[in-house]
Amino acid sequence: MVRALSHRQIQLMAIGGAIGVGLFLGAGQAIHDAGPAVLLCYLVAGAVVFLILRALGEMAVEHPVSGSFASYAGEQLGPWASYATGWTYWLMWTVTVMAEVTAIGIYTDFFFPAVPQWLPALASVLTLLGANLVSVRVFGETEFWFALVKIVAILAFIASGLAVVFLGVGDLASASLSNLWSHGGFFPQGLDGMLTALQIVTYAFLGIELIGVTAGEARNPERELPTAINRAIWRILIFYVGAVAVILMLIPWNQVSAESSPFVLAWESIGIGAAAGILNGVVITSALSSANSGIFASSRMLYSLSGDGEAPRRLRRLNGRRVPARALLVTAVALVLGVLINVFVPEKAFVYITSVATVGILWVWGTIAISHLRWRRSGARRGRFPMPGAPWTNYLIVAYLALVAVLLAVTPDQRVAIAAGAVWAVVLALGWWRISRASAGHLSG
Repeated sequence: MVRALSHRQIQLMAIGGAIGVGLFLGAGQAIHDAGPAVLLCYLVAGAVVFLILRALGEMAVEHPVSGSFASYAGEQLGPWASYATGWTYWLMWTVTVMAEVTAIGIYTDFFFPAVPQWLPALASVLTLLGANLVSVRVFGETEFWFALVKIVAILAFIASGLAVVFLGVGDLASASLSNLWSHGGFFPQGLDGMLTALQIVTYAFLGIELIGVTAGEARNPERELPTAINRAIWRILIFYVGAVAVILMLIPWNQVSAESSPFVLAWESIGIGAAAGILNGVVITSALSSANSGIFASSRMLYSLSGDGEAPRRLRRLNGRRVPARALLVTAVALVLGVLINVFVPEKAFVYITSVATVGILWVWGTIAISHLRWRRSGARRGRFPMPGAPWTNYLIVAYLALVAVLLAVTPDQRVAIAAGAVWAVVLALGWWRISRASAGHLSG
């Protein structure tokens, strides 16, 4: 494949892939569960995610490949780890894109209520598939502008909110810094509420590891990846912690609904009459961006799996523009099936989709941390972009991810995630057994 992603495209993708409906809509549930203490959840989760990126970045700078962490897992943990991680990441992004395009259909109804929900969802899949098929450069340019819209919208929200709170712009009586502690304290829901919110906050960061997948197609990964990863910590503080802090200062946390976006409520409280329309437009753009990144990531993982004999070899074929067209088409077919599932059983489908995605990202992030630990222990020289605090920070990552898995298991509304993960583990085991038997038969023959 061709290295065509530029510096500015990778910089925007480093944060754009992770800003989706998990932040715009999920923040409401997280605030409802934890109150102002949700800020600590974003800080803790953001710090762990940054360490994961540094672990991935150290390996990617030394060995930039399209398969990214799945390839590193295979090298350090064995072929089974590459197989399980690659397919899990493909499934995670495929089902996440299903949710994103379904959201596009739902939010398009705000502007065009006569249009069937499935139509904009299907149109989004076909449009993004076309952008990805044309060339890597077109994908990168599309994602750059999608991500830019999200970033500008959040920055505008933060700036307007701070002007209201600290400069007295407008006439919002509820706006005050004291909202962070005046309604039951900073921990109004106690430790239990904070731990419950931690699961939702962790899901909101899904996609930030996408920067590692771009390494195989970056023009200069040795320069681009360290810059993008190091800047990620500031972007986490601004776009996650900053935006949620502004919401909490504008309106008391106990007035935030778990069923709606706190961004809408905050914008309406400032006096922006078109808040609902603005948010719907931003969410549609955000979903398009996340779906675009997901199609890219899942197709590249299929391409890598096919090269290792863990997916059909024909998926390795590139088109005339050096794009893995067959891997893209397989992903697109799965997405069309996902659109149909969401049309016929939308309530159950969304729960299952997000559950699989959550368990999938815990596996992928954990594999990155363990692969990096083994990479360091295997005698590999300390990379040019070393992960700070290793190996202790590796253990910290694994402990955090284990905590989130336990929280999923003990929380009734989230327990379906563990069940979905167990089913997927059985599917993976059967697939690996079949591949192993085929390999054994080929060698004996």
